[in-house]
Amino acid sequence: MVQEVLDYLGLSDPATGEVLIVDGTVGAGGHAAALLKARDGVSLLGLDRDPAILEHAERRLAPFGARVRLAHASYEDLPAVLAAEGLPAPGGVLLDVGVSSLQLDDPTRGFSFRADDEVPDMRFDATSDEPTAQDLLNHVKERELARILQEYGEEPRARSVARAIVQQRPILTVGQLSEIVRRHAQRIRRIDPATRTFQALRIAVNDELGHFERGLGVAIDCLRPHGRLVVLCFQSAEERLVKSAFRAAKLAGKGQILTKKPVRATAEEVRRNPRARPTRLRAFEVGDGAGAPSEREGS
Repeated sequence: MVQEVLDYLGLSDPATGEVLIVDGTVGAGGHAAALLKARDGVSLLGLDRDPAILEHAERRLAPFGARVRLAHASYEDLPAVLAAEGLPAPGGVLLDVGVSSLQLDDPTRGFSFRADDEVPDMRFDATSDEPTAQDLLNHVKERELARILQEYGEEPRARSVARAIVQQRPILTVGQLSEIVRRHAQRIRRIDPATRTFQALRIAVNDELGHFERGLGVAIDCLRPHGRLVVLCFQSAEERLVKSAFRAAKLAGKGQILTKKPVRATAEEVRRNPRARPTRLRAFEVGDGAGAPSEREGS
């Protein structure tokens, strides 16, 4: 949804003027490159929790030179990163939530249920000492595991799947986990039954919804006057958090919601990129009193 992102960030018109855009989930740099190409006056701060992904982004965005800065950080840490880099309040923030195609396509990361012989790691930052999905699978109590599968994966048979996993511990490989899940999870249309469980484990391991909920408020508060936050999300739990954050910000007098309903990928885009099918875009524009916390306090 590149064009829609440009439109809602206000970058479709190649007007003059400099603006800082933050890509809080820079990934491989696809959206970031489009933002930089949209206007010569755009500079970009790209953040990502995955250092391996940042290496890809650095190579892809190298032609834009000094217009790009990258940081290994979560978007909930945006105020600290802006201060450390000496950057002004951004005119736009983009959050493209979820897992990157590069992460899914690298079998060694354990994100995909097709990586049979790999360890189910699933950490965004594989260099950290945070627990892996394998740790969670082998040590979390059955009741908590069922909650994770139901709440984060919307698995109708979460209890049955959790019970089967606990009974067959230790879980050592992606293939072992996938086989267990496929025997006990509910089949829905043509979706692989393991999809929901892998999604739930990834979200739990990386505290994705916690980072997302905190990051939404942080992003709105960091924007300069009339700056915009554009969010791309892929599941109902994420969208509920976006709607709640936008409503709260509007009620607090921080700005206006630009999307009464979520903007969906076009049929043509879905044909070219099936992974875009569940994408929902929502946008918020802050008002005249916005800006980074330090700027508001000093005004």
